[in-house]
Amino acid sequence: MIIATHRTIFFWITGIVLAGAIAAIVFYGLPLSIDFTGGSLMQVRYSNGRPALSEIQAQIAPVSVGAVSVRESGTDAIVIRTRTLEPEEHNAVLAAVSKNASTTELSYSSIGPALGSQFANKALWAIGAVTLAIMLYIAFAFRKVSRPVPSWCYGITVVACLAHDLIIPAGFYAIFAHFTGVEVDALFITALLALLGYSVNDTIIIFDRVREHLANNEKTNNKEPFEETIGKSIAETMTRSINTSLTVVLALLALVFFGAAATRDFAWVMLVGVIAGTYSSILLAAPLLIPFARYFAKK
Repeated sequence: MIIATHRTIFFWITGIVLAGAIAAIVFYGLPLSIDFTGGSLMQVRYSNGRPALSEIQAQIAPVSVGAVSVRESGTDAIVIRTRTLEPEEHNAVLAAVSKNASTTELSYSSIGPALGSQFANKALWAIGAVTLAIMLYIAFAFRKVSRPVPSWCYGITVVACLAHDLIIPAGFYAIFAHFTGVEVDALFITALLALLGYSVNDTIIIFDRVREHLANNEKTNNKEPFEETIGKSIAETMTRSINTSLTVVLALLALVFFGAAATRDFAWVMLVGVIAGTYSSILLAAPLLIPFARYFAKK
């Protein structure tokens, strides 16, 4: 009941955090990997100590491949990003960095600009399609609960919470990328899509409890205030939501600190998203229905 009564405080906290996340995205941006922009990416490991990045840049400079980005990867490897390379150019770059050192090429990938642009468009369509499908499903599932809030309001509330659950990890990733040099890749999109499904699951459980109480109140002719129904529903499902999220958080923390480097960024996005999703499910989703109920009560 405390959450429903003091919902304005949580709305303000949400607004401040969202403003910060949006500001991070606007000012820092989300640097796109070659998955979206196209280009070549190679990871090279040095056997006898990694030279300074400036020295590596100087070694690559004579090779005519345009702008080259070199950044550290772990303690003994580097990641080199360039435009899409021909096989001869790829061999020339690899030979340049191996000139005065023993190296091993760990990975190499090359994606054309057209394919990268196509992938970016498909990723946006996928997120949009999933969001629309969730909204329509919620509206349909709650079609028999039209008082005091129309069923479509449940769908809109879920979409608002999903937007919150995507913007927060995206803002975090913008800050993370600014200080570490990571980029938005296919795993980042995978994490966002996974968060959409995870977040809506918790929200539906709370909404379903609201629906049960509303149906029972109508059956017994109980004139319980809608705010009280919301508070009771949150209290009854809060422990389950927190326990479920805690188990996921522990698994993600294990991935962050002990997992492979390839999945670490994915785990960070999921970790922040799960925390944001748990927050929105408990403190935002159901309380947002109360202003809707008051609005329709006046009509």
